[in-house]
Amino acid sequence: MTAPVFVVEDFRAGPGGRYVLDGPEGRHAVSVKRLRPGETVVLTDGAGRWAECEVVDIEGKDRLVVHMHPVNEEPPESPRITVVQALPKGDRGELAVETMTEVGVDAIVPWQASRCITQWKGDRGLKALGKWRATAREAGKQSRRVRFPEVADAATTRQVAALLAKADFAAVLHSDFEYGSEPLATAQLPAEGEIVLVVGPEGGVSSEELALFREAGAKAYVLGRSVLRTSTAGTAAAALLLGRTGRWS
Repeated sequence: MTAPVFVVEDFRAGPGGRYVLDGPEGRHAVSVKRLRPGETVVLTDGAGRWAECEVVDIEGKDRLVVHMHPVNEEPPESPRITVVQALPKGDRGELAVETMTEVGVDAIVPWQASRCITQWKGDRGLKALGKWRATAREAGKQSRRVRFPEVADAATTRQVAALLAKADFAAVLHSDFEYGSEPLATAQLPAEGEIVLVVGPEGGVSSEELALFREAGAKAYVLGRSVLRTSTAGTAAAALLLGRTGRWS
C-alpha cells in the first residue's frame, strides 16, 4: 500500500525536520486515516513538490507531527495532455474530472459548447468551477499524485480553437457518417510537447464548431465502435494516449 498523500502550502520544517500537519488535512490524517507513529505519509503542494515523512506523534484530533525528509520535485510529464471537456449534466462533470485525474491527465478545460444543456453563469458557474477544482485536488490525493491537473476557467469555442492551434497534436472526439473521423488508436502522436483533446457534449460537436476546430489544425477521431458518454469519453481517450505515448510504460 502506497503512503497517503496530504496537501500543504509550504515545506518549512522546524528543528530536526519536525513538521506539524494541522487544519483539515491534519484532522483527516488523525481522525479519519487514524495514522500512528512509525507510518509513512507524503506531503505535496500539488504542483510537483513533495516530501516523504514519518509520523512521530499525534496532538489532539487534528495535528499530525512528522519528521520530514528532503523535499523533491517531480518534473512535468511529456507529452502534456490537456482535455477540453464540454459541460455535462448534473454531477457528471465531477465524475469526468475525478476519473481523468486518476488516469493522469495534466490539464482540464471546461467548455461551454453550443449544445451543452448545462450553463455556467454568474455565481452558479463559479460554484461549479470550484467543485471541479476541489474534485481534481481530492482525486489527485486519492490516486497518490503529487502534481494535480490544472482546471482552467471555462472556455468559449474560440478560446478552445486558439488552444488547439498551439498544440503539437490536436484532436476532437467526433463520429458521424458525413465526417471522416480516424481511429485515435492509430494516430501519429508526438513524443513530447502538447496534446489537446476535445470532448463534446451529449448532443455532439456542432458543424460550426468542427469547422472552426479544423481551421485551427484539429482532426476528428473516434475511439471505437461504441459511443461513450461525454463524462467517460475523455478518460478512455486519455488512457489510450497515455499508453501509446509511453507515459504508462
